[in-house]
Amino acid sequence: MKHDLTEGNVTKSLLYFAAPMIFGNLLQQCYNIADTWVVGKYVGAQALAAVGSSYALMTFLNSLLIGLCMGGGAVFSYYIGKGDRDRVRTCAQTAFVMIGVLAVVLSIAVQCLMHPILLLLRTPGELYGMTRDYLLVVFCGIFFIFLYNYYAFLLRALGNSVTPLYFLGAASVLNIGLDLFFVQSLGWGLQGAAAATVISQAVSGLGLGICVWKKEPFFRFSLRGFLQEEKPVGEICRYSLMTGMQQSVMNFGILMVQSLVNSFGAMVMAAFAATVKIDTFAYMPAQEFGNAYSIFISQNYGAGKGKRVKQGTGKALTVSAVFCGVVSVLVFVFARFLMLIFVNAGETEIIEIGMQYLRIEGAFYIGIGILFLLYGYFRGTGRPGVSLVLTVISLGTRVVLAYVLAAVPGIGVLGIWWAIPIGWALADAAGLVLMRRAEKDKSYEERMLQNGGKENE
Repeated sequence: MKHDLTEGNVTKSLLYFAAPMIFGNLLQQCYNIADTWVVGKYVGAQALAAVGSSYALMTFLNSLLIGLCMGGGAVFSYYIGKGDRDRVRTCAQTAFVMIGVLAVVLSIAVQCLMHPILLLLRTPGELYGMTRDYLLVVFCGIFFIFLYNYYAFLLRALGNSVTPLYFLGAASVLNIGLDLFFVQSLGWGLQGAAAATVISQAVSGLGLGICVWKKEPFFRFSLRGFLQEEKPVGEICRYSLMTGMQQSVMNFGILMVQSLVNSFGAMVMAAFAATVKIDTFAYMPAQEFGNAYSIFISQNYGAGKGKRVKQGTGKALTVSAVFCGVVSVLVFVFARFLMLIFVNAGETEIIEIGMQYLRIEGAFYIGIGILFLLYGYFRGTGRPGVSLVLTVISLGTRVVLAYVLAAVPGIGVLGIWWAIPIGWALADAAGLVLMRRAEKDKSYEERMLQNGGKENE
């Protein structure tokens, strides 16, 4: 099902298009949440800590590929808005080869460099073997992550946010079933959980690719169309590399925080492993709403509809603020219950540390909700470099404050938790100022006119 985001009621268009993306991303979190739940319940606290330590590295590498695909999707959406499908096809073929080759190189590189990476993360000796074995299997699925996200962003640029959901839903159910079978029934431990994840990723990536090949013959790859012109290559490089760098910087900062968390020992690591899953699940709808908003902005920017861009921005800020406020209240109130989903009731120290994290960081989800919209706005209006700057502000503040405060006696791990919302707030303030300036910039109006905007929406 395809939707033209340049027409119709702004709020309905945004919500209707975003809903499958939000639900799909919640399902995607089931990959890691299922691993965490099964491992925590059936393998033990040390295995849970190993999965948690792995999560930051996995997210860092996966987000690089997702960011590259997301940047390509912004280019696709822009030309869909302009009505130039031939340019969409040329850009899509260019992006497939460029990002696909990088995915293969990345997969080989992390396998070869696993030992120095784990040393850099200060992985405790008692967890080293489990963490290594888990990651060696999980990273076999890197190419499938690229495959799914490439085709998902291509379809979303075409206005179809539903089809990717079907394949992700099937893969999520399969992942949970395989987790239980491999870990509980066969006793394969962490490697079983990793194998379940890779198989599920293969199903979603290959399945969606085959579907697009059959349903959208216009976008089938051909050597004749690949690299026909220099301009598509430059556009894909600029958008994809900037967005990929933004995602990488974001998660590199998280990786550095994970290294700091590891220095506090297995109990804090296990608590952090559980809370990060809860945290990600809680604000992921806001993140995916920001991605849907970005596609909305790209299409309307390409169509030259400046008033619709402004209307969409106002509506999106309201929706995101309300949602994040509600989620913050729920996480604060049910912090203990949420920890008990992943940790046995007897692990009282882990539960208390996790509740502490959730009630500090979780109270400020509105900060990350606004930041996701700012990322989407600047990516959608052809300024992905600004999103990168905001990420540097947010994560730079978070990392520096975390390391400084954690070293202060009497603060310790609390400093890591408080550094997160402070980083969000500073980036939000900078982003809102830059957005206001961008809207007043005469070059913004000139680009709208060049795109054919007549403000007749």
